[in-house]
Amino acid sequence: QVQLVESGGGLVQAGGSLRLSCAASGRTFSSYAMGWFRQAPGKERDFVAYCSSGSSTYFADSVKGRFTISRDNAKNTVYLQMNNLKPEDTAVYYCAATRYSQLSSDTYSKAPSYDYWGQGTQVTVSS
Repeated sequence: QVQLVESGGGLVQAGGSLRLSCAASGRTFSSYAMGWFRQAPGKERDFVAYCSSGSSTYFADSVKGRFTISRDNAKNTVYLQMNNLKPEDTAVYYCAATRYSQLSSDTYSKAPSYDYWGQGTQVTVSS
């Protein structure tokens, strides 16, 4: 069983930055592919970013060039650096992990592909 705990959310003005962290329990973190998703009120949970165990990364079109995902296997932590934030980035952000080391291009953006989820952290961007 893997437990994920997100932190780093908050209130920021448009154009600002935040870095989210996701700390994972377990000894096999380095072998997991990781993802970030977000869910705005009344909307579905949407894919944001993905990082394989080998640090291959993919991003949703809406955040490309503004967000980066990285991982520190020594700290069992994955990060989401969010720059140039926009009001439409406002959502609860969730960290997710899969037991697989990598996901295919058809599956990395789909929530059911992930086995473990954190509780979420709120990000609010004011205009």
